[in-house]
Amino acid sequence: MTTQPRIRIPKFAKKGEVIQIRTLMSHVMESGQRKDASGKVIPRNIINRFSCSFNGRPVLACQIEPAIAANPYFEFSARVEESGTFQFTWAADDGSVISASEKIVVR
Repeated sequence: MTTQPRIRIPKFAKKGEVIQIRTLMSHVMESGQRKDASGKVIPRNIINRFSCSFNGRPVLACQIEPAIAANPYFEFSARVEESGTFQFTWAADDGSVISASEKIVVR
């Protein structure tokens, strides 16, 4: 998994405002149920965990199962009381981890 995630959050918010957060991670998401041309099972390789924190505090964390589509998309809300940084993490079966962060300023 060597791709950059797409993250959309507002750059600015008012104190106490509920904002929308959208993330999209490009990933093939191999279920482990298909076979290659020689008949061997292609190993499962999915993004199996996603988490988001704000200034070190958890916002959302989930375990993902094989039924998820390729290129997982998450949309969720968070209330912001202070300026800070959202940290996002995606982990895959093959051990790869992608992290990204986005800042927001509360006025």
